[in-house]
Amino acid sequence: MWACSIPPGAAEEAIASYTWEQGPTRDEDYFPIAVWLQNPRNAVRYREAGINLYVGLWQGPTQEQLDELTRAGLNVICSQNEVGLKNRENPVIVGWMHNDEPDNAQSLGPGKGYGPPVPPREVVRDYRRMRESDPARPVFLNLGQGVAWDDYIGRGVRRKHPEDYPEYLEGCDIASFDIYPAVHEAPEVAGKLEFVPQGVERLVRWSEGKKIVWNCIECTRIGNVRVKPAPVQVRAEVWMSVIHGSRGIIYFVHQFEPEFREAALLDDAEMLAAVTDLNREIRELAPVLNSPAEAEWIDVQSSDPEIPVAVLVKRHASGIHVFAANLRNEAVEAAFSLQDKALVRDGTVEVLGESRALPLRDGAWKDAFPPYGIRKYRLRPGDKRESG
Repeated sequence: MWACSIPPGAAEEAIASYTWEQGPTRDEDYFPIAVWLQNPRNAVRYREAGINLYVGLWQGPTQEQLDELTRAGLNVICSQNEVGLKNRENPVIVGWMHNDEPDNAQSLGPGKGYGPPVPPREVVRDYRRMRESDPARPVFLNLGQGVAWDDYIGRGVRRKHPEDYPEYLEGCDIASFDIYPAVHEAPEVAGKLEFVPQGVERLVRWSEGKKIVWNCIECTRIGNVRVKPAPVQVRAEVWMSVIHGSRGIIYFVHQFEPEFREAALLDDAEMLAAVTDLNREIRELAPVLNSPAEAEWIDVQSSDPEIPVAVLVKRHASGIHVFAANLRNEAVEAAFSLQDKALVRDGTVEVLGESRALPLRDGAWKDAFPPYGIRKYRLRPGDKRESG
């Protein structure tokens, strides 16, 4: 059985921060929520769904694309082409990006097959060139499935060589990756949502916390004509990612089969409503998510050692927030215990978004988790109310 290497403790707080003069805002209310490679004509609709960033512009940026995003009030991370460099003083651009997935085997042209991945040293060289051209913005790098899945055949001759990735990460300021298990065709990955936090945790670890980590999330059938993600799966992937250190979410919203639809999310009323609600949830909790992590504050024990439960603890003026995720597709119960009982000893644990509370006894509580279940708890020091 595939085993997730993520420990059932909280992810460490990343060292890196948004320090660039014209990069993403450092406002505590801001959490990057992006769409990948979309036409700016849909920017207003995406903004209404809670999207605040575009990543990538098809054959761009062009001046028309940048102007349309400005009118819609959305920022962009885009290629550093001639138009982009002419807009160095334009605040709509908050970052530059490499070509996508240089860690994968590279096409040699129609009918010519594939060559090896781009060597990491070339990614680092291009990073230095972009930073020299504009040191005021971060450089973004999106990597492929090999981040989470060592056996990914798409890496060609570098399949099963995860040691490449720390060097790739030297060529960026913000690192991301994509793997889409809900619609995956490979039996080793299909339906195993834990591959998503596995990749996030690896990027954090490989970069020693010195790079900001984001990741891509599936929300359409992409190329799978038999299945598409369920809203509950998308929500699980997002929160598992955040719990393991992701500080930005990028939705992949294309569909390629049975027909091409660039903005398939906007055509799916059920998924669009779910993503909109999820984005609202993230925005409301952004000040908490941007606050310090307390990795040593809590212990969690799963009722089944084969079903890990991961946690992220955040200290905020509104209380102690504990975000927890069941990392397997099986139900489990988890027992939580504060290391320092003096923080909150007795009272109640509020379960955010579920209109319920749990009894807190001697700094400990228990809860049941459905398959890939997510729980968000808040403890308020000094709150002695009993649950009903």
